[in-house]
Amino acid sequence: MFDIEFYRLSDGTSPVEEFLDTLNVKMRNKALDSLLILEKFGNNLREPYSKHVGGGLFELRIKFSSDISRIFYFFYINNKIILTNGFIKKTQKTPRSQLELAKKYKADYEQKAQERNSRI
Repeated sequence: MFDIEFYRLSDGTSPVEEFLDTLNVKMRNKALDSLLILEKFGNNLREPYSKHVGGGLFELRIKFSSDISRIFYFFYINNKIILTNGFIKKTQKTPRSQLELAKKYKADYEQKAQERNSRI
C-alpha cells in the first residue's frame, strides 16, 4: 500500500485539493475512486488509469462520461505518492503549462525534503 500526500504551497494550500473542489460531484467521486486505486497499486498502475509523462512524473487519468481530468503525481521515498496539480482536459494534448507547473512543484518538494533531511 502506498501513502498519498498532497503537495502544499508555502501558504499551506494544495493545488490538487483546490482542483478537486472545483469538480462537479460525480467527477470528484470518480477522481477520489481513482486516487484509491492509485494508493492500492502505486507504481504497478498502468494505462488506462495512469501514464508516465516524463521526468519522473505521471498523470492519473480520470474519465467520467465525456469529461476528462488529470492529476499529476510522482513517487517519493518510502512508498509516498505526491500529488502536484490537476486540470480538466479539453484538448488532445496535455497543456504544457500544466506539465511545467507539475515539474516545478516536484522540484520544490524534493528540495524542501532534502533540506529537512539535512537538518536531521
